Amino acid sequence: MNFEVVVFYFFAAVMIFAALRVITARNPVHAALFLVLAFFTASAIWMLLRAEFLAITLVLVYVGAVMVLFLFVVMMLDINLDRIRQGFWSYLPIGATVGLLMVVEMALVLGGRYFGLAALPVPKDPGAGYSNTKALGRVLYTDYVYPFELASVVLLVAIIAAIALTMRKRKDSKFQDPSQQVRVKRADRVRLVSVPSEPKDQ
Repeated sequence: MNFEVVVFYFFAAVMIFAALRVITARNPVHAALFLVLAFFTASAIWMLLRAEFLAITLVLVYVGAVMVLFLFVVMMLDINLDRIRQGFWSYLPIGATVGLLMVVEMALVLGGRYFGLAALPVPKDPGAGYSNTKALGRVLYTDYVYPFELASVVLLVAIIAAIALTMRKRKDSKFQDPSQQVRVKRADRVRLVSVPSEPKDQ
């Protein structure tokens, strides 16, 4: 077992632990932070597969932008944890079925040699002049241009939905209306009162 395999199993163990904590953590903020840890370890595994552009994109886009937005939404929304936990047992059979299917698929992939399946080939060294970013861009903008545009539309809808959820009116929040501040006049802010003068006492 060489050093690269040891590093892979280390990052894989950390990612599995972080993924389990995402679904078992009681605090949604803690669950989001564990998801950030899972993204970091996934990017490290992609670095081992020589997919540098995908690893950097995962850190910059998901950790640096999407997860920050998700954390803001989680902290701004008033999530009733007791109400969410009430329907846990009703969704348990579906969740257990999906989890069992994922375990079976992972067992077939990782133990393919024991089930008579062809093992995945080891990625070859492309050489010094190979550009992972150039090859990915060529495939992305030729063969998968429509799924790429569809994913961008889905992200745009997600951004609009997040803004709509956080911009609802709350009674305990104070805000200013810039349009009213611009249209303000002197008579609305200052009132001149005429007070009769009183003679001085002799």
